[in-house]
Amino acid sequence: MREYKERVLYHLKRNQQEGIKLLKQLIREKSIQEYENKSQAIVAEKLRLLGLKVDIWEPNIKELEKHAYFLSARKNFDGSPNVVGTLKGVGGGKSLILNGHIDVVPEGDEAQWEFDPYSAKIVNKRLYGRGTSDMKGGNVCMLMALEAIIDSGIQLKGDVYFQSVIEEESGGAGTLATILRGYTADAVLIPEPTSMKIFPKQQGSVWFRMTIHGKSAHGGTRYEGVNAIELSMRVVAHIQELEKVRNSRITDPLYKGIPIPIPINIGKINGGTWPSSVADVVTLEGRMGVAPDESMEAAREEFEQWMEQLKIDTVFQEYPLTLEWFGARWHPGTIDVNHEFMQALTNNYRYCLKELPKIEASPWGTDGGLFTHVANIPTIVFGPGETKVAHHPNEYIDITRLHEASEIIACTILDWCGVHDES
Repeated sequence: MREYKERVLYHLKRNQQEGIKLLKQLIREKSIQEYENKSQAIVAEKLRLLGLKVDIWEPNIKELEKHAYFLSARKNFDGSPNVVGTLKGVGGGKSLILNGHIDVVPEGDEAQWEFDPYSAKIVNKRLYGRGTSDMKGGNVCMLMALEAIIDSGIQLKGDVYFQSVIEEESGGAGTLATILRGYTADAVLIPEPTSMKIFPKQQGSVWFRMTIHGKSAHGGTRYEGVNAIELSMRVVAHIQELEKVRNSRITDPLYKGIPIPIPINIGKINGGTWPSSVADVVTLEGRMGVAPDESMEAAREEFEQWMEQLKIDTVFQEYPLTLEWFGARWHPGTIDVNHEFMQALTNNYRYCLKELPKIEASPWGTDGGLFTHVANIPTIVFGPGETKVAHHPNEYIDITRLHEASEIIACTILDWCGVHDES
């Protein structure tokens, strides 16, 4: 196997600029949701050039809506195709899905960017632009790994499926569509921006909205009203106590060094109509983290029961608050740290970089939870992007990490799928 790995590594070193060129091409296409088509066309053409069988389709929202794990605010996926390339093996090996999302979050305030967010500018070995880390850089790593294997004349035993999916940033409808289309494998690798750490466990998350009611009155006689803003402060404090309780149960060593493994974040608040009036309604929106080995249903039930405790207070009996789950959700996922796919990835990390990898639990959700819960496929998250710059202005990827991740992924494919030795 060492001979095949060295052949592939040699190819990757000689073709580093080709990978950078492809990533720059993808970054220059603004693939926010509903505008993924041009980026997907680039991916599809690359897969065709590699000789893979290419499957392109726009997910059918009416079919997806029938599934319990479907979630999307969109009415259709017209102009937003999934792309899957299949590299068939000769048989006798394990199969692998390489999954990455093509959609990116909007660039936000361009004034906060040092460079145009879609310029793909390179400065000091960093390639800047929206989607570099999250996660077009990881997608390119997988494509370059496949190209190195193919161009080196190596035949795999197991099948490899390269998936470029839409809708990850809104809960995973693109990946769910690939699962329902019949794509399955013995393992999945998702190169989200882990800063080259290996994540065998992924936190899930779910959005919630709470509406707190009060009684309006003139500000000069505020004692005649019930201030929903003041009540909301008590609600937030109550939620913070739940966060402490939930996190006190986390003893997994993979969360060592993470101050709050499964946070509950209040991200949006709206209330009141006039400075001289007592606010009668406040709306809070937030995100609750879900532990890797916890079900979404159990997490939501605990939250609901915790909020019911507020009804002990007569004010919340008279002015009940409402809770609803809305918007995006990402299901948690986990793989045994001793799983053979984990061993393959960690061994090849050590083989390529001559050092041990850092293994942690993911602080955010990915499409991996869908593979875990819907398809029952062991999934690992590992990629070259920087966690700290995902969704941020001046998002970038370190070009050195791009090359290193390509090497690790290529060697892992060889070990996992097996090589057909014609000799």
